[in-house]
Amino acid sequence: MDNLGSNFIKDVMIKDLESGKHDKIITRFPPEPNGYLHIGHAKSIIINFGLADEFNGKTNLRFDDTNPLKEDVEYVNSIKEDVKWLGFEWDNLFFASDYFEEMYKRAVLLIKKGLAYVDDLSADEIREYRGTLTSPGKESPFRDRSIEENLDLFERMRNGEFENGQKVLRAKIDMKSPNINLRDPVIYRISHATHHNTGDKWCMYPMYAFAHPLEDAIEDVTHSICTVEFEDQRPLYNWVVEQTEMKSKPQQIEFGRLNVTNTVMSKRKLKQLVDEGFVDGWDDPRMPTLSGMRRKGFTPESIRNFVRETGVSKGSGAVDEQMLEHFVREDLKLKAPRTMGILNPLKVVITNYPEGQIELLDAEINPEVPEMGMRKIPFSREIYIEKDDFMENPPSKYFRLFPGNEVRLKHAYFIKCEEVIKDINGEVVELRCTYDPLTKSGTGFTGRKVKGTIHWVEATNSVPAEFRLYEPLILDKTAEENEEVEKTFLDNVNPESLVILQGFVEPNMRESRPHEKFQFFRHGYFNVDPKHTTVDKLVFNRVVSLKSSFKI
Repeated sequence: MDNLGSNFIKDVMIKDLESGKHDKIITRFPPEPNGYLHIGHAKSIIINFGLADEFNGKTNLRFDDTNPLKEDVEYVNSIKEDVKWLGFEWDNLFFASDYFEEMYKRAVLLIKKGLAYVDDLSADEIREYRGTLTSPGKESPFRDRSIEENLDLFERMRNGEFENGQKVLRAKIDMKSPNINLRDPVIYRISHATHHNTGDKWCMYPMYAFAHPLEDAIEDVTHSICTVEFEDQRPLYNWVVEQTEMKSKPQQIEFGRLNVTNTVMSKRKLKQLVDEGFVDGWDDPRMPTLSGMRRKGFTPESIRNFVRETGVSKGSGAVDEQMLEHFVREDLKLKAPRTMGILNPLKVVITNYPEGQIELLDAEINPEVPEMGMRKIPFSREIYIEKDDFMENPPSKYFRLFPGNEVRLKHAYFIKCEEVIKDINGEVVELRCTYDPLTKSGTGFTGRKVKGTIHWVEATNSVPAEFRLYEPLILDKTAEENEEVEKTFLDNVNPESLVILQGFVEPNMRESRPHEKFQFFRHGYFNVDPKHTTVDKLVFNRVVSLKSSFKI
């Protein structure tokens, strides 16, 4: 697997192994099963699994399923599929919900130590009492309940005697702490909801900030790697591990999250795009989800190379989306077979080519990889070209087809436009051309030169196909950071993010299967859409165009 290079997290691990603090590195990837993974999660997956692999350690896949109202088995299955697709295998599969009983016991321990209490304040009151970043908090009137009363109330919370929101369990730390996360955070809330894993066994659930450090400690995780927005929660993480008297003492380390221009990473926003019909599901190719990127045609190798290039640091910033496209382009150029497809067809009749004759021409499968061999493509009197490759009244220095001009057909012959056929509306519907049999590609003809080469597809054997061209869904370079109060990210949704065209491909594409990738001459790299392709209909998603101005 790809090496992540030198970075500060690796340095910590090396020091811990050399000092004898740990004899084995254990990491975890701990997603909440409340949505599909996106490109930002890919960085966390690659760091956690990649670093553990470098040290011959272990990585657990653990689902932080502590909020039954937002979780679903669908998300669990999609997350497992995404991790495997990226090229990683977990050593253990865990669910936070498997530890609920142990978490309950640790909460009881805090109560017995006088470090937790049951509070009757409402959520709004707790928020008000909490204070601000510049002003201290205020203690709850229920903060000094006796240990005995708190134990009784907490057990009754578990038994279902109270309604949602009626009571919570809070850690008793310091309401005047400059770190707002230490101002008696809520660690249990009541939620009468069916859980995907535990069913109706529980009616109260631990909060993430309490559950997460316990999960790490229970699993003997050595390095709890998370994104930098959790840095302010590290004192609470350490407090929970210490005060609940966990034997294992994991170390939380934060790295800068990955943002990409013209992309939103918030699960809430992504879910809104799905729920409100802006996209056709979590796997829509315009989505930054791994399932969406897979459907669009990104390869796991390209994503791993992209993440490796962005590096591991504390800083968070938006990476240009063109950098991501660069890596898939670099990966596919040596893998994808070349072929020709016409996205916006214009019929051409070659009047001096024999009627009924089909000629098979040779074309390389991938000129950059000669060992991939050759393919046969049919040629006949009738072909399709791109409408954009013809102009009736062209500007100067236009080298494609126009009346009286000659161009080369890729892999075939020179043709010359002799006549333009239009419909009753004046639209060009057909061209009549002649060809020169002496100019066949590969024969070494040097009698004259042409400046333009265009692609084509033989008409009588061509296969109808649908082409889906994508542009950024969100037109905002800093979409994840910027959100004005009066303007939501939905105001920046690109109405032209998807263009669907009907065209034709070479007959050898007829048996193409979902997720097969090709380079269409001059158009870019395309992936066979697994969602809409059927036995009778080929659908191609454009992964990326052929060229970019981006430089590594």
